[in-house]
Amino acid sequence: MTPASRQDAFPWITLIMTRFTFIILSGAMLLAGCRPPPKPAGTTLTIAVASSVQFAMEDLIREYHAVIPEVTVNAVYGASGTFFAQIQNQAPFDLFLAADLDYPGKLAKAGFALDGAVSPYAVGGLVLWVPKASPLDVERLGIQTLADPAVKKIAIANPKLAPYGSAAVAAMQALRVDEQAELKLVLGENISQTALFVESGAADIGFLALSHAVSDRMKDKGRYWEVPAEAFPAIGQGLVILKSSPNAAAALAFREFILSDAAGRVLQRYGFKLPGK
Repeated sequence: MTPASRQDAFPWITLIMTRFTFIILSGAMLLAGCRPPPKPAGTTLTIAVASSVQFAMEDLIREYHAVIPEVTVNAVYGASGTFFAQIQNQAPFDLFLAADLDYPGKLAKAGFALDGAVSPYAVGGLVLWVPKASPLDVERLGIQTLADPAVKKIAIANPKLAPYGSAAVAAMQALRVDEQAELKLVLGENISQTALFVESGAADIGFLALSHAVSDRMKDKGRYWEVPAEAFPAIGQGLVILKSSPNAAAALAFREFILSDAAGRVLQRYGFKLPGK
């Protein structure tokens, strides 16, 4: 079984195999003379997760914990660029699930990854989103909605920190609305804060992750137009296990779960595509 593979036709099979993975990896590390991992009871994983994955991750953690209750998974959500800087300064995370492949790749190249591996786990989508009561006809006008005189502020995630912000900038340039939009931009630290700007009325419209727009928490609050995938570089998302993790066996088992078919189905429910599919 390789970390990059997606497998298991049924969720319960995936989770049972993940439990066995945890046990086997723990034993293998002991036989190899590595630092013994902590006993399963009381093991806590702290994971840094891109905000675009928040709603899906909440479901994933519940599903994982239901079958493997001895491992607690605590997720911290934020911008991938912020986590990248924190990890370089020894932030105590076990895994990093980024909104791109670049940040995990740089960490792996610099020696921060446990096994040097960057595992692609999802491909994200981008939408232009307005609150349900907005007079803007975003579904019909698409990107041209940004030219409407009623649009005074356009929210995007900070492109220096958040891959979805970079994707939004690329899309505006590709669709030739960047000059009209430039002076209207307001930057959120991450995609969740960007969503809050639009939802609260601090911005008239915004570029959000598709995973936010289709989530139970957001789908009844607004309307959206999905930005064509060819308008921006693919938002491939990758994860790394950090070499500094004191819970290596548990982290390896959780990665195996995230790359499984069972987890893939959860990600697809939130609008993500799977790598290579």
